[in-house]
Amino acid sequence: MAKQPLLEVKGLKKFFPIKGGILAKQVGEVKAVNDVSFDVYEGEVLGIVGESGCGKSTTGKALLRLIEPTAGEVIFDGKDVTKMSTEEMRVMRRHMQIIFQDPYASLNPRHKIEKILGEPLLVHGVGTKEERRKKVEEILEIVGLPGEHASRYPHQFSGGQRQRIGIARALIVRPRLIVCDEPVSALDVSIQAQILNLMEDLQEQFGLTYIFIAHDLSVVKHISHRIGVMYLGKMVELTTNENLYKEPLHPYTQSLMSAVPEPDPDKKKERTILKGDVPSPSNPPSGCPFHTRCPAVMDMCKTVVPEFREIKVNHFAACHLYDEESTQEQTADYHLQQN
Repeated sequence: MAKQPLLEVKGLKKFFPIKGGILAKQVGEVKAVNDVSFDVYEGEVLGIVGESGCGKSTTGKALLRLIEPTAGEVIFDGKDVTKMSTEEMRVMRRHMQIIFQDPYASLNPRHKIEKILGEPLLVHGVGTKEERRKKVEEILEIVGLPGEHASRYPHQFSGGQRQRIGIARALIVRPRLIVCDEPVSALDVSIQAQILNLMEDLQEQFGLTYIFIAHDLSVVKHISHRIGVMYLGKMVELTTNENLYKEPLHPYTQSLMSAVPEPDPDKKKERTILKGDVPSPSNPPSGCPFHTRCPAVMDMCKTVVPEFREIKVNHFAACHLYDEESTQEQTADYHLQQN
């Protein structure tokens, strides 16, 4: 794997204004993504997981500037995407694409598949009309659909077939990075496996890099090399697939892992049940955002924001349990309870 990241995300923030009153003045803001940083390397799959509303999809869209980031840097192949003009961004989008979550809403029902898939080629000035038609048929064959289906409309396809078309649309301009925004969550379990296998095959065939956003840990485990865990707009843990499943460090990750179903009915598993609801991103708690639900909460968690740092080799977390001396006794007590 290359040492220089293909994508570097530094301090990414996306706040949405809350307006109220007669004059619709801003009265607050929803901190959907709040100071998130990570790297993605060429040829890898970085999974991003977390509960609904934690900011996963907003992060993915902000990387491509489908929604404008409030602050932070998004450096793709050495260039800061957030500082690009509209024209520079249009050119850059050939290298950065997205697969949307809903295969029903993401395809224009009034257009034939030939037009839907040919449009990215037209926008980027690729080929003549005949060459574009040929490329559309080729990409349909690659994603497992007959080329002649290009003359059909989206409503003539099943959900799984529509998602294949969504994948084909992202792939047709031969991008280097694809943000996969929960691409299988709207599909039946049997179809999910087919789409995941297709995406793995395509990654190998075209040397793609994926950011794979999902709330299903078993799906992310199947496809990712590294996994980042988000909670209330922040990244709380990031490490390799193997490390995360073998030794999750953050109490939130540990509770997520304990909720993954065990295929062996005879094997008993300890559940970590979290108390309370996820706080509102418009009024997040002070200190660690997870302290209101954390089984290992300490006094400092309520006031001091934990630093997202490397706790072990290639294992990053934002948690006071791993701070020096000041918390050693409470940390030891917590780990005894876990074991």
